[in-house]
Amino acid sequence: DWDIKMNRNEFHLKFGSKKPIVLPVIHVLDHEQTHNNISTAIVCGCPGVFLINHDFEKEKLIPIIKSIRAEFPDYWIGVNFLAVTGEFAFPILGKLQSEGIFVDGYWADDACIDERCAENDQLIAKKINIIRKESGWQGLYVGGTAFKKQREVDPSMYAYSSRLATNHMDIVVTSGIATGHAADVNKINIFRESCGENTLAVASGITPENVKEYIKNVDLFMVATGINFDNDFYNIDPNKLNRLMNVIKNDGENYEHR
Repeated sequence: DWDIKMNRNEFHLKFGSKKPIVLPVIHVLDHEQTHNNISTAIVCGCPGVFLINHDFEKEKLIPIIKSIRAEFPDYWIGVNFLAVTGEFAFPILGKLQSEGIFVDGYWADDACIDERCAENDQLIAKKINIIRKESGWQGLYVGGTAFKKQREVDPSMYAYSSRLATNHMDIVVTSGIATGHAADVNKINIFRESCGENTLAVASGITPENVKEYIKNVDLFMVATGINFDNDFYNIDPNKLNRLMNVIKNDGENYEHR
C-alpha cells in the first residue's frame, strides 16, 4: 500500500527539531519581494517557507517558483495555489519535478474531506490521492481540513473529520475562522487527539503572543499575518518572527511530542 501519512517523528526528524516547526507563508508579489522574505526567514532560523499566489492566477506563480528555486536550490519551499485542490496542483508539480524544479510541499486550502460521508465514501479525496500518485511528485501534501473559507464544519464533527483526513495526506492542517483569526484552542485539542501520531499543522492567527497556547499540540505553524509588518500583507517583520521563534525555543519543552 502506498504510504501517504507522515507521522510526527518522521516530520520532526525531517526538519531537524523536536519542537514545533515554523514555515512562514509568503504572499507573493514578484521575485524580488519573495527573495527578500525568504532571506528574512532564513536569518530568523526557519527551515522553509510556503509561497502563495494571493493576488494573481497560479500560472503567474510558476515562473517565480522556477526563479526562486534557482536562487535557493536546497531550501525547503512549499506552494499553495490559492483555492486549487491537489487534483489540479499535483500534475503541475509533477511536471515541474520532471523539469528539475522540485517543490517540497503542497498545501491545499481544501483537501476535500467530507465529514458527512463514511470513511469509504471520501471519493474526491481518494481521487486526489490517485492523481498525486500518478503525477510522480515526491513532496509533502498538507491538506486543509475544517479550514477557513471552506464549507463550515460543525464542531461536533471535528474529531471525525480530522481522523478521516489522516488517511489522505501527510500533514493535516486546520485554521481559525478567517485569515488572521486564531483557531479555537479546543478545536486544536480535538484535532490533536483525533490525529493521533499523524502530523498536525495550524494556519491562521498565530502570533508571538498566542503561540504558547498551541505549542503542546501542534507540529507545524504556517504563519503570515502574525509575523508581517503592521498593515503589510506582503512582508515579514524580522522582529516579530524572531519573537515567535524565541517563544517556541523557550517553551518548546511544553511540547508533548516525544
